[in-house]
Amino acid sequence: MKFVAITSCPNGIAHTYMAAEKLAKAAERMGHEMKVETQGSIGVENELTREDIEQADGVIIAADKQVDKSRFRGKRVLEVSVTDGIRRPEELIARFEQNEVPVYEGVEKLKSVAEAKKERNEKQNPIYRNLMNGVSYMIPFVVIGGLLIALSLAIGGEPTAKGLVIPEGSIWNRILDVGVASFTFMVPILSGFIAVSIADRPGLAPGMVGGYIAANGSFYGSDAGAGFIGGIIAGFLAGYIVKAIKRIRVPQMIQPIMPILVIPIVSSLLVAASFIFVIGQPIAGIMEGLTSWLNSMQGASKVVLAMVLGAMIAFDMGGPVNKVAFLFGSAMIAEGHANIMGPIAVAICIPPLGLGLATLLGKAKYTDEEREAGKAALAMGLVGITEGAIPFAARDPLRVIPSIMIGSMVGAVIAMLSNVADHVPHGGPIVAVFRAVDNVPMFFISIVIGMIVTALLVNAVKKPVDVEK
Repeated sequence: MKFVAITSCPNGIAHTYMAAEKLAKAAERMGHEMKVETQGSIGVENELTREDIEQADGVIIAADKQVDKSRFRGKRVLEVSVTDGIRRPEELIARFEQNEVPVYEGVEKLKSVAEAKKERNEKQNPIYRNLMNGVSYMIPFVVIGGLLIALSLAIGGEPTAKGLVIPEGSIWNRILDVGVASFTFMVPILSGFIAVSIADRPGLAPGMVGGYIAANGSFYGSDAGAGFIGGIIAGFLAGYIVKAIKRIRVPQMIQPIMPILVIPIVSSLLVAASFIFVIGQPIAGIMEGLTSWLNSMQGASKVVLAMVLGAMIAFDMGGPVNKVAFLFGSAMIAEGHANIMGPIAVAICIPPLGLGLATLLGKAKYTDEEREAGKAALAMGLVGITEGAIPFAARDPLRVIPSIMIGSMVGAVIAMLSNVADHVPHGGPIVAVFRAVDNVPMFFISIVIGMIVTALLVNAVKKPVDVEK
């Protein structure tokens, strides 16, 4: 017979691996095959594949913590404590031989948003998935930092010859300090959770250490740190180093200290040495060059950048291309270039707002269902959710996608030339409500012009519903 098993204990150290070993050896002695997945503090190891589960005659779950059984629906499943897996593995296997274990039926249920996202993410490119994991954890820190800094300057700032200055000792000066503190976490969090996505929990500490070193040029003799580019590289470097160390077979007596001592120290030292002695200065040089280029942008170069960012944001409406542009804009906020996020914030809301407006202006060209979707798109656009345009693009991509791209490009260019800045990584009119936008009048003018261009273009190329093929 073929078996699969899962072992896990609350601490995820000794008992997890002892149970796995005992079950595997007992199965071998009894003439059976068994693959054991361990869910310890080091993360999931020897993970069961769909094929493993399909071929299995039975499943043993020896765990003292919650284990998801949904993947074993239709299989005979035996749940016991991890101690039983250690002390009586032969008896557990014998219960399958005697046909005493019932089939796990489970309960069919509607997938939650988190489950649907996880399923979708599993189909994505792993590099993109790992990067976005880091970005998703980073964004709240950028939001807190950008919003508090913007609020403190807008409300507590006093105009001087050098611009807005917050008086020392004022409450708004303290709020400014909190915002700056939030920004200091941005790169370490980005790095840490990229590494977690690659190597599970053991990747967190070396990833964050690497990210901190990347952001502080003093470690490798640079006036400027390696910024978000360095943070991304540190995260991937830490993740793959940890993953490689996890694969090294060590004596059983060493296994318990691997996740809490050996892996964090060795991987952190390797990542730190890589940045300090090899890659820190070159990446810092790239960041300095990028900053200089952004500072020197004038006229045509600003227009080109805005067009590229606007087109990327609209192209796949929240997909990988959109997220790359969004990451760039978010990272530039912390680098002191909120004027890059400004055009992106405009472009983010134009596709849903433009298509919502189109359904109001050209009702004959849309079905009842699309007109209802148009109302929802307007609401989503107001709070900066580009995905409100997806239903329209999915039904008619050849007409809709070029129209929203052009509209977003127009809005982004106007915002760039008008020096519209956004201090938080989000878009749509909602960010102006929180006083996170500089040059609010031109921010709204850019959005309105972009959505009008989108609406007129898409309606110009669409045919009435009754003749559309």
